[in-house]
Amino acid sequence: MNLGRLIARVTIGGLFVGHGTQKLFGWFDGPGIDGATQMMDKLELDPPRRNAMAASLAETAGGALLALGALTPLAGALITSTMTTAIRKVHAPKGPWNMEGGYEYNLVLIAAATALVEAGPGSPSVDRALGLEARGTGWALAALATGIAGSTLAIEAAKRLRAEAEAAEEQLRESSRFQRDTEVPEREPVETNTTA
Repeated sequence: MNLGRLIARVTIGGLFVGHGTQKLFGWFDGPGIDGATQMMDKLELDPPRRNAMAASLAETAGGALLALGALTPLAGALITSTMTTAIRKVHAPKGPWNMEGGYEYNLVLIAAATALVEAGPGSPSVDRALGLEARGTGWALAALATGIAGSTLAIEAAKRLRAEAEAAEEQLRESSRFQRDTEVPEREPVETNTTA
């Protein structure tokens, strides 16, 4: 039995399941999917509902997989992706320290997930039981890179969608303005005096 890895997997994975289900179902006094959607909108992650679902599912599934030691590199990539997005969209401007709302905790979680991928989930785990244990530096780097790439793609896609929506709104405003400027005002009927 690899007790240290088991404790780390169950603790980190279990907390991620809780964090994800707060967003997904509103469990543990969470905001639910509607609150998570509002949060994604404030973070300019368009489309907000799709990003709320993606983040919630990534945290829930990544946490469950990590806790079980199942498809551990995938679990590491999912956790890395959500934490990278949290760093880039929320915590990075506040610096590294958690006391100031910074990213140190998110970075520790990324490091822990990467370390668990490199060491492997150990025993007991689903990966070990099924003979699917993929571990080592290559797997750890792949999980880390995949998580960072997934976060980057989501953020860049959201930026592009927001820019396109803003451009469409501006074009609509311009076309409305042009239409108002070119309209010929209707003439009022001229009254004629028929009594003489």
